[in-house]
Amino acid sequence: MTSTEAERHEFPLAGEKQYSMDELKDIARGLRRDVVQMTFTAGSGHPGGSLSEIEILMALYLRAMRHNPKDPTWPDRDRFILSKGHACSGFYAVLARCGYFPREELWTFRKIGSRLQGHAHTMTPGVEMNSGSLGQGLSFAIGVALAANIDKKDYRVYVLLGDGECDEGQVWEAAMAAAHYRLGNLTAFVDRNRIQNDRFTSEVMRLEPLAEKWSAFGWKAIEIDDGHDVAEVLDAISEAKRTRGRPTVIIARTIKGKGVSFMENNPDFHGRAPTKDEYERAMKELA
Repeated sequence: MTSTEAERHEFPLAGEKQYSMDELKDIARGLRRDVVQMTFTAGSGHPGGSLSEIEILMALYLRAMRHNPKDPTWPDRDRFILSKGHACSGFYAVLARCGYFPREELWTFRKIGSRLQGHAHTMTPGVEMNSGSLGQGLSFAIGVALAANIDKKDYRVYVLLGDGECDEGQVWEAAMAAAHYRLGNLTAFVDRNRIQNDRFTSEVMRLEPLAEKWSAFGWKAIEIDDGHDVAEVLDAISEAKRTRGRPTVIIARTIKGKGVSFMENNPDFHGRAPTKDEYERAMKELA
């Protein structure tokens, strides 16, 4: 195996290796460095929400999901849908580290002709749905989960929503449908980082009591106090896998801009790339 091939397969298939917590923390720092570098190089992007989702994606792609980077369209793969498609830089960083495409391709993010556009697109290996128009990912995931049941397949479907995205009426229409069809093979995550666009979610639309709302719609609701604790995320996923006859939502409390002090809990970095000085400061903090 060449050095390039070895780098592309830094992340094995889920279940091949059990990383220690120290290893997982190192991997998370590396992924966050990639997000900062991608958005800085592009001069645009959404670093805040990409940094908040890292541990959720790590738990799925390093441990929980059945997937094969060498065969992205493998029929028996578990499916992941990034509904908050603007946070794709974090998603691309994880896909690259898993080996879906070379890591060097990350630096083409948002460039003309690149496979890595500013919102997730199916031209990118490992991406299941074109996303970016918020509120649609859960509906798409329901269709995929229903297809699994119709085809008598045992793959699972995961979808990641933003908390601000839960203002969309389509999310709740989809929530009703998923419970109606008793989709036990469907798990939704809500990245509860408390910031949407340029302000806090509480200023735009009060979401709480969020878990009770999902429960009232017929879902099993699990709340995670620390969405940056991979072990806690994995415990919630295991509980979702054991749940039968209804879908599960995992509400993960996270920090927007996690890992970079001046980005944390700062609405300014929802959709703004770091300046040169900010980039250098962020990379030092993530070293």
